Amino acid sequence: MSRLLVGAGGWAYFQVPGTDSLEAYSQAFDFVELNSSYYELPAISSASEWRKRVPDEFRFSVRCPRIIVDHYGLNLPLGARSLLERLVEVCKQLEAEVMTVLISASSPIKESELAVRVRDFLGTFSSGGTALAVEFRGTRPSDEVFDIMKESGAIHSVDLSNSEPRYEGRVLYSRLFGKGEENVYEFDDGELREIAKKASAPKFEKSILAFHGVRMYRDAGRVKSFIEKGYFPKITSGVGADSIREVLSEDARFPTTKSRLLKDQGWKVFQDTEEVRKISTVLETLPEGQFNNLDDLMAKLRSH
Repeated sequence: MSRLLVGAGGWAYFQVPGTDSLEAYSQAFDFVELNSSYYELPAISSASEWRKRVPDEFRFSVRCPRIIVDHYGLNLPLGARSLLERLVEVCKQLEAEVMTVLISASSPIKESELAVRVRDFLGTFSSGGTALAVEFRGTRPSDEVFDIMKESGAIHSVDLSNSEPRYEGRVLYSRLFGKGEENVYEFDDGELREIAKKASAPKFEKSILAFHGVRMYRDAGRVKSFIEKGYFPKITSGVGADSIREVLSEDARFPTTKSRLLKDQGWKVFQDTEEVRKISTVLETLPEGQFNNLDDLMAKLRSH
């Protein structure tokens, strides 16, 4: 079984009253992806300070600044090499496990140039023990691109809930968004169990799961509990219809319709008797029509 590191995309929203967010986060999880570096690299001093505030065994990953891909197309001129040097130094200060590069459909890199650009960048980036992971979104790289990545020891980063790496490597790195639009999604027990199974495969020496959905801390905490203790913690005080009421009472607006409920609330999960399930599986059984308030909705659900 591979060593698993579980965490999320940032610690800023992990709030514990009276406690520093990063310190509190590092007590709950093994790892964090520095998502903010995609927009702007932190100061070297900040990276050094963050490393000091977490346990020795806690791990970071760093996102490659988007300007390197979306503006320079992975081909930095001499005048911009200082940006790459800063990125390398941030990785060193954080003792980062991985540096992730996102190549999306909006990238200026032509398909015919992708293999050369990726090869050159992989040869340029060097930061000690920091591995490089490449994620493709909305693009279809050629076999040559993947061959170059594999030969250089780079990781093919994927969302394990949707796909699997193109080739096997020593390390698995997965950025998990789920099957919803953007990052509006929450994983049920079955999905988390399958993710844990794939990540635990003996072919990987180390697997890193970085959750990015709107409930990323809860998703990460639940799968971490399953991996370490063999069970998922309950998400609500009640079960069944009581759990559905609890979930919908958070922000469901009335009057509403079945289609509106499915759109606004269907991505959430609820606590069934034994399993956490998608709330959409129950909302889909509702009759068509308008629901004036939560009591009206729950009465209809109980009658079906």
